[in-house]
Amino acid sequence: MNSIKKTAIILGASGLTGGLLLDRLIGDERYQTIKLFSRSRIDGLPNKVHQHIGNLLALDQFKNEFTADEMYCCIGTTAKKTPDKERYKAIDYGIPVAAAKLSKENGIKTFIVVSAMGANKKSSVFYNRTKGEMEQGVLDQGIQKTAILRPSLIGGNRDERRVLEKIGLVVFKIIQPLFIGPLKKYKIVNADCIAQAMLNIANTTSNTNVIITSDDIKQLAKTT
Repeated sequence: MNSIKKTAIILGASGLTGGLLLDRLIGDERYQTIKLFSRSRIDGLPNKVHQHIGNLLALDQFKNEFTADEMYCCIGTTAKKTPDKERYKAIDYGIPVAAAKLSKENGIKTFIVVSAMGANKKSSVFYNRTKGEMEQGVLDQGIQKTAILRPSLIGGNRDERRVLEKIGLVVFKIIQPLFIGPLKKYKIVNADCIAQAMLNIANTTSNTNVIITSDDIKQLAKTT
């Protein structure tokens, strides 16, 4: 077994997918150090987790600490939480692209980011266009291994109350059997599946600049 221990960065570790990914990295002996960059501290974490607290909209302040083997970006907001479109774009576009630029500058060779189904930089829908522009901004950095995950609705237990989303998940679960063939990519994908797929992509695949939809996320989560 390779004795070299890796360092990973997570943005968005306080969210559903990021938190599940953090749990996996903590328990993975391949990782010696996990760096979190966030607005607030997470209590009760082991010593291998190093927390850097500050404004993620000014990510350059962390340039010297932003070093790792792998960068995992799980940052994202919602229209309900961030109704102001300018601020929404600053978060959903600005933070991942800034992270990709720092990753390139600091020699991080793996960048994995969660986007969303429907992402399209040419879309007339603001939210889809923002995700598409984010993807392009990340790809433009030319990082050696870049993976963009486009899940459909994300399943899992969230701390905050998101009533409409929960209703949508219930409806989607009922009609899941209808999603076959090309429609498989619209099936719900659980957050723990996304987290596992991200970890597997970093450690078992050599593809560069790949975009992965929900059905493929589920398959990648099964690989070892």
